Amino acid sequence: MRNASRFVSALLIAAFALCGQLSAQSLRSHVNKGVNLYKEGKYVDSEVEFKKGLEKSPDNFQANFNLGDSYYKQGNYEDALKRYQEAVSKASTSELKAKAYHNIGNALLKDQKVKESIGAYTDALKLDPNDESTKYNLSYALDMLKNQNKQNKNNKKNDKNQQKKNDNKDQNKDQNKQNQQNQDKNKQNQNNNRQNQNKNQPQNQQQGQQGQDKISKQQAQAIFSALNNDEKKLQKQLRKMVGKPIKTDKDW
Repeated sequence: MRNASRFVSALLIAAFALCGQLSAQSLRSHVNKGVNLYKEGKYVDSEVEFKKGLEKSPDNFQANFNLGDSYYKQGNYEDALKRYQEAVSKASTSELKAKAYHNIGNALLKDQKVKESIGAYTDALKLDPNDESTKYNLSYALDMLKNQNKQNKNNKKNDKNQQKKNDNKDQNKDQNKQNQQNQDKNKQNQNNNRQNQNKNQPQNQQQGQQGQDKISKQQAQAIFSALNNDEKKLQKQLRKMVGKPIKTDKDW
């Protein structure tokens, strides 16, 4: 019985070992196939193979790292970043971890996250200070950040100048509006004055005429007496000529 039990245990161990070998071979097969497709520029197909490899071994550094490269080449920098970060946690050596940080910096730089990329390149150089590619990329990122800061400063200055121009423009617009309002008001006042003058002029003339037409009681009596005297003289002449009396009464 003991020999039989040992024999079964040995079979189980051998079976597990065989399964492990087959799984490792399957992982290696998918990764190698993915690498070949990647080199041929078939990034979508290589992505599929690397994913199949990860299904066999989710903790495999190479499958995570290479899948990140496939995403990167397709312009999918967000997913590439996730794979590289996963690769960092699965790296077994400082050298492999430095390579993952280097590619993290590349993905961040492509995604216009310049400050974050500088941090990733710095982390990579801490692990591998002699890596020339990382040094170059770090220098490039620093120059880009410098140019961005300069551009932002210029943009702020331009925005400030533009705002000042807009304020002056608005102020001039308000001043012109006020001037126009004043002109309109003055014009209205002038029109009102003309209307008042035209309205008052006939009244004054009428009052003047009325003043001229008014005469005193004494002046009226004198005129009446003169008319009577003239009329009496006229009647005397008519009597001489005709011999008939004339009415002296007259409607007044």
